[in-house]
Amino acid sequence: MRKRPAPKTPLFEVRHSRIHGYGVFALRRIRRGTTIVEYLGDRVSHEEADARYADKDPVDGHTFLFTVDAKTVIDAGVNGNEARFVNHGCDPNCQTVDIGKRIFIEAIRTIRPGEELAYDYRIGRDADDPADVDTIFACRCGAARCRGSMLVRRRKKKSPRKAASPRRATSPRRAASPRKLVRRRR
Repeated sequence: MRKRPAPKTPLFEVRHSRIHGYGVFALRRIRRGTTIVEYLGDRVSHEEADARYADKDPVDGHTFLFTVDAKTVIDAGVNGNEARFVNHGCDPNCQTVDIGKRIFIEAIRTIRPGEELAYDYRIGRDADDPADVDTIFACRCGAARCRGSMLVRRRKKKSPRKAASPRRATSPRRAASPRKLVRRRR
């Protein structure tokens, strides 16, 4: 008679979080590079996502919307899974990965059992944002280097350039890689 293999402990569970509402917590060690979960929900246009939440209180920045590209948004509030409960963190242990317009959450370092999963939402800023937008999207992650907001950092205004020294003129410059907008708000 063959023995059945013991069922593996799931990777994570959803429970109350000190960061915000519910969170996703590791139940066992998750190695760096592990794909943890796919972000699922209704795939809709930006216009449909805006229409669904048109009556939402403007000071409530909480949604389960994830921007895939210029045409598609995943609304995890409809047919979504546990991935919608992964909270924002300024010192994240996860990242989002786009594979064929499907969004996955992946570990960027080894995660210990009991640790809450988090990724940087990198919510974009708009020219018409209200003055209190940073308050609306305040971060509560508690990281030592928390930036205080789930929004991308404000761009610093360029100061007038000084004449370049010969050493600076000959040094190569690296282009900054653009950040991807990952959660919609409206």
